Amino acid sequence: MTRHLVDDVTVGWEELGTDLLDGAPPYIVEGLTGGDRWPSKTLDHLITPDGSRPARMAVTEKDAADQDLEWGYVLRPEGIEVISVPYADAGPVVGWDTSPLTCFSDPCYWLGAAQPPLAATAGPAPATPATTSTPSRTAARR
Repeated sequence: MTRHLVDDVTVGWEELGTDLLDGAPPYIVEGLTGGDRWPSKTLDHLITPDGSRPARMAVTEKDAADQDLEWGYVLRPEGIEVISVPYADAGPVVGWDTSPLTCFSDPCYWLGAAQPPLAATAGPAPATPATTSTPSRTAARR
C-alpha cells in the first residue's frame, strides 16, 4: 500500500482506482465496486505558475492547518489512521486486517481521537437477514 500510494507516484493522485483491489477476493471487488474496474489516475497534467516541474506536496504537522485539506491519512504499521482534518487532530486507526466491506459511514468514527477503534472482521461480510421492505430504486450504490 505504501509503495503504491506514496513511493510510486511522482506528484499525487487525481483518483484512486480499483487497481488497489488487484489480488483481492472477488466478493470484495463485487461488494465495493459492483464488479466495475477502473485505473488510478495520477496528477500528471499540472502546470505551475512559473513553468517549473510540479513537485509532490509535503504535508507536515506545522503546515497542515494552512492547507485546504478535509482528510488526512497516516499509514502506520498497525493500520491506517484516518483524520477528519476540520474536526480532529487525530483519528481512529483502522487495522490492516479490517474488512474493506465494513461500514464506515457513521461520522462518529471520524470526529475525534477519543472514539473507540473500529471492529475488525475477517472473510466475507456476514449475511444480513431478509427484510420485507423493498429498497428504493434510487438508492445510491457504493
